[in-house]
Amino acid sequence: MKNKFIVLGILFASFGVCQMNAQINLGEKAIGALQKGVTSFTLTNADAAKLSKEAVDKMDAEHEVAGPNDGYTLRLNRLFGKHTAGEGYTLNYKVYKLKEVNAFATADGSVRVYSGLMDIMDDNELLAVIGHEIGHVANNDSRDAMRAAYQKEALIDGVSSQSATVSTVTDSQLGKIGSAMIDSKHSRKQEAEADLFSYDFMKKNGYNVNAEESAFRILAKMSEGTEASFLDKMMSSHPDSKQRAEDAKKRAEKDGVYKAYVQQKIVNTVPAAKAKTKKKTTTKKK
Repeated sequence: MKNKFIVLGILFASFGVCQMNAQINLGEKAIGALQKGVTSFTLTNADAAKLSKEAVDKMDAEHEVAGPNDGYTLRLNRLFGKHTAGEGYTLNYKVYKLKEVNAFATADGSVRVYSGLMDIMDDNELLAVIGHEIGHVANNDSRDAMRAAYQKEALIDGVSSQSATVSTVTDSQLGKIGSAMIDSKHSRKQEAEADLFSYDFMKKNGYNVNAEESAFRILAKMSEGTEASFLDKMMSSHPDSKQRAEDAKKRAEKDGVYKAYVQQKIVNTVPAAKAKTKKKTTTKKK
């Protein structure tokens, strides 16, 4: 598959979604008590949620977002409309109409799925992949990712590691933080835990758990293709997709439900409206 890159799991989220009570101004953004020091500063869940919300708002404005009646949006809402909340967090979903194979979740509960991912995975496989992203929300992984991103942006600006000043974030700095978040790496343990969360999510909700193995097989196959060098760079923080597929298979075998998964038909188009049948009227003869 040409020009399809995998950047799965690059922005992660946590509990404690911050309620945004006012419209975000994409000029300078005051970040309350955030300190821009590289060491020994505390980034709360609310801080991470607020900064993530600003970054996602910026990305939403810069990318083509599928409209409410778009086939991609209708499909995503059908699959995840009932999975918008968990213990301590609320999720919102949108589709970016881009060819890259990508999905991410951020600390404010935003889940963004690229149309390129939806083009190559069926409903169950998509549930497994996004279930992994929800796992990063539920497992509270985002604070470390945001801290690393914020610290990296501080280094870019040459801010002293001992700085204790309240920072403001400009659009330019917000872009740098977004890039730093993309480069942030989660531990293999966190990735494995998110994979397990995805399996349990599928199992709990009555979905086909074997689709998780299938999704990883697809990613592994792509990593062996023309995108391999790019993929190696972007996926260096993730366990090997083949191994993750094997782990998913072992979980299903342990539960006694393993069966080789056969990918189902992928439909991202708006269902055709049913033609209205006209009732024939007959005139009675007098």
